[in-house]
Amino acid sequence: MILSTTSTKSTMSTNTPLSLIALHRLVPIIVIDDAKDSVAVADALLAAGLPVAEVTFRTAAAEESIRRISARGGLLTGAGTVLTVEQVKRAAGAGAQFIVSPGFSRDVVRYCIENALPVFPGVATPTEIQMALEFGLNTLKFFPADAFGGLKALKAISAPFPGVSFIPTGGISAANLQEYLAFPKVAACGGSWMVRQELIRSGAFDQITRLTKEAVAIARP
Repeated sequence: MILSTTSTKSTMSTNTPLSLIALHRLVPIIVIDDAKDSVAVADALLAAGLPVAEVTFRTAAAEESIRRISARGGLLTGAGTVLTVEQVKRAAGAGAQFIVSPGFSRDVVRYCIENALPVFPGVATPTEIQMALEFGLNTLKFFPADAFGGLKALKAISAPFPGVSFIPTGGISAANLQEYLAFPKVAACGGSWMVRQELIRSGAFDQITRLTKEAVAIARP
């Protein structure tokens, strides 16, 4: 089975993970050290009007954090920095509704497609984009965006692929968010500036809400 993740809004179901991501145009990338903070982060995002969360598998607390946020409800919850099929299985078992990886893993992509789990693999070259197209994927993570030349690079590598859209991540901030989102091939942007790890560690959830509100205002069409 091939899972298409086209970004054309007229062809998307209104309740798919991609449609919701494209609607809100933002994916907060969250690193949680202690699962006890996970629901508070979710509450802060919801208070700011952003019902999307990508919890990264960069800490041992990721799986339990996804489980708690999923149980809380009200957010589209995904797993990021997923490197292996085993992590996909753990994330899905905890309630993750989509998978994001920093690079392109055939095993991860194949498993997600076979299990009807939306996946957004990371790409940074035309070769990787073509690899994704071979699997029927056409909404991809562009990572690390800033380090690989930013919007200028994205425009260049995306030019031969008119049917592909991107979620740039890496170096995105309030300062350049609007510029990225103005590019028609950008479905949404991923970023951690509004949910910085130190804010979570210090319990500054009001600050997370404030920064997220500012980002939501910038992203609003």
